[in-house]
Amino acid sequence: MLSRPPTHFLSHSSFKFVRECINSGDLERARYLFDKVPQPDLRAWTLIISAHTQCGFPKEAIKLYNTLKSRKISPDRLLLLSVAKACATAADLFKAKEVHDDAIRFRFHSDTLLGNGLIDMYAKCKYIDGARLVFEGMLVKDVVSWTALCSSYVNCGMQEQALVAFREMGSNGVRPNSMTMSSILPACSDLKFLNSGRQIHGYAIRNGMESNVFVSSALVNMYASCSSIRQAEMVFENMSRRDVVSWNVILTACFLNKECEKGLALFYRMRNESVKLNIASWTVIIGGCTQNGRNELALQIFGHMQGSGFKPNRIMIASIIPACTNLESIKGGKEIHGYIFRNQLLEDLKATTALIFMYAKCGDLELSQRVFSMMPIKDTITWNTIIIANSMHGNGEEALSLFHKMLDSGVKPNSVTFIGVLSGCSHSCLVDKGFSIFNSMSRDYSIEPKAEHFSCMVDVLSRAGRLKEAYEFIQRMSIEPTAGAWGALLGACRVYKNVELGKIAAKRLFEIEPDNPGNYALLFNIYVTAKLWDEASETRKLMRDRRIAKTPGYSWVQVRNRVYTFVVGDRSNKRYDEIYRFLDELGEKMRLAGYIPNTDFVLQDVNEEEKQGILCNHSEKLAVAFGILNSNGESSIRVFKNLRICGDCHNAIKFMAKIVGLQIIVRDSLRFHHFKDGYCSCRDFCCFLSGLRDDIKAGVQLLKPVGLLQAFEQARFQEEFISVTSRKGKSRSTFNKSTLVLPGPSQTTPSLRANTATT
Repeated sequence: MLSRPPTHFLSHSSFKFVRECINSGDLERARYLFDKVPQPDLRAWTLIISAHTQCGFPKEAIKLYNTLKSRKISPDRLLLLSVAKACATAADLFKAKEVHDDAIRFRFHSDTLLGNGLIDMYAKCKYIDGARLVFEGMLVKDVVSWTALCSSYVNCGMQEQALVAFREMGSNGVRPNSMTMSSILPACSDLKFLNSGRQIHGYAIRNGMESNVFVSSALVNMYASCSSIRQAEMVFENMSRRDVVSWNVILTACFLNKECEKGLALFYRMRNESVKLNIASWTVIIGGCTQNGRNELALQIFGHMQGSGFKPNRIMIASIIPACTNLESIKGGKEIHGYIFRNQLLEDLKATTALIFMYAKCGDLELSQRVFSMMPIKDTITWNTIIIANSMHGNGEEALSLFHKMLDSGVKPNSVTFIGVLSGCSHSCLVDKGFSIFNSMSRDYSIEPKAEHFSCMVDVLSRAGRLKEAYEFIQRMSIEPTAGAWGALLGACRVYKNVELGKIAAKRLFEIEPDNPGNYALLFNIYVTAKLWDEASETRKLMRDRRIAKTPGYSWVQVRNRVYTFVVGDRSNKRYDEIYRFLDELGEKMRLAGYIPNTDFVLQDVNEEEKQGILCNHSEKLAVAFGILNSNGESSIRVFKNLRICGDCHNAIKFMAKIVGLQIIVRDSLRFHHFKDGYCSCRDFCCFLSGLRDDIKAGVQLLKPVGLLQAFEQARFQEEFISVTSRKGKSRSTFNKSTLVLPGPSQTTPSLRANTATT
């Protein structure tokens, strides 16, 4: 029960009543009482300023200090220390410098206690010059002073200087303590200095510090960062006491070192040992699952986390969206979008940028653009994402328009920006504009073209049919041509039936990436199209001799939260009779509308009737037919394929879309195709090899700075399209918490997949 304050405070009693309110957790009443004091003493000022900082209101604490100064009250060192902590919490460098000036003016700058606080203040503000200035002006430097300086270097990204300061500390006869150890080990982690880390570990053992939970956690992180996961586990298992941070560190170590199963087992062990999980624990496990291709499990654990009463924060949201992206689960993505909207997180750049890419990769460019237009703040990464999204969908003109809007808004482009823009020029056959953009990189923006930019330009020329110019461009390149450049040329040779250049490009590709089956398949296709059966047989023999297997093709479509997968001639679906009957009926209407099967895409030496039968069984046709049969009044369907869409299927789906009156969106290994009213958004430039491969590389580079990977702070996007091996046995999931099962180490993830066929 709080004492009732008198009507009129006396100055000497102010401290007592204010302290009682603060101790009871009632900051609002404490402030009310403090404001009633005519002349608070320095202890009361210090107490109320510190209380605001501790309760998460550092800016208000700084305002209180401004009020004190306006009353011409001279601070003491403790009051200045409380304000320094407020500046550190708020990371307010401008005010931090002012507090430092006040410390000098009132002659407290050489005081050890205040000096240590000022060093920490500058460290939190990432201003190393200020921290060094304070340190050098101190008459007495204790272990806290040296530790604060080392931490300042680490916080400012100057890890090597931190290690130098650590050595100087020993040279000056100051013995490091456990706080010093836990502060300097992150420098070894970031630099991957395993030997230095081991030396510090040895010192910690000799001085009895290994049992300290902070030192042990830092050692686990150091060994994990240096890819010494076994040593990290040994330190963890030998810890006498483990808190949730220690568990989170070893959990992070497993996922960062691609040991997903071990990480899952550890998480299950945490729950089994009744470790009290925090939001960082859930972030680590969800981000780790997403990173290691366990996207469905990531969504399941996300639902389980919500069922456990945890509310996702910004980092968590940014970690889970890539799982929806990788699974093309637009329904799950929309649910997370709704959560972002309801919780007013639209200003969070990481989450909204992730949404833009998720919608684009799931085939809904309109929603992607809508999210972008609603963002109040857009950085370079956001602009890059929407530019690449439009390039993926073949909107080259829009990608160029967005690029110019980006420049007009004052946002500086980077090398990834130009990959996105050049890819857009490639997909839309904008040769002259592509060259103009490419030439402006070094001239106007001081960005030297890299291999990806040269590959994009080869693709621009190749798609336009200017194969000779593309080959000459490769020969003139200032850097060694990569597989991307030669691949673009080889893909174009397949489309434009240029055997000679195709042989040259294939020969170089066999040298650069001899195990890529796609290159052999393209050369084989070129020979077959040219009726060069002997050369085609030689290519097949070369593949057999090198034990290279062609990647089997398959397509999939999502219907009512279930994914149905088809391979060529698939009859595993329970409704296969209905699917083939529908294709036969639709085929008649298509032929009446002018569709003629292109049997050039059958790479077998069989008669014409058999070729037409084979074409009807292609996986994308089966998936499209199944999607149409289950459209349920929707205006569009989305089909995905792991390889390039067949040229005949591309032509056939144009007719299908016109006859059934639906928009059919197909994403193959190159790009998105939007079929509507008998036309495709790609303008029939559908059979190239490298285009989207460059887009995907750009996406990886693009979203690294977004920071969607590392356990406590971030998780990264994964833009690689799902391979055959990662797709097998996987399914999409929803957030129905009542049906979620959190697997232990001996359980397998429950599959929600419907009838699927393996390849």
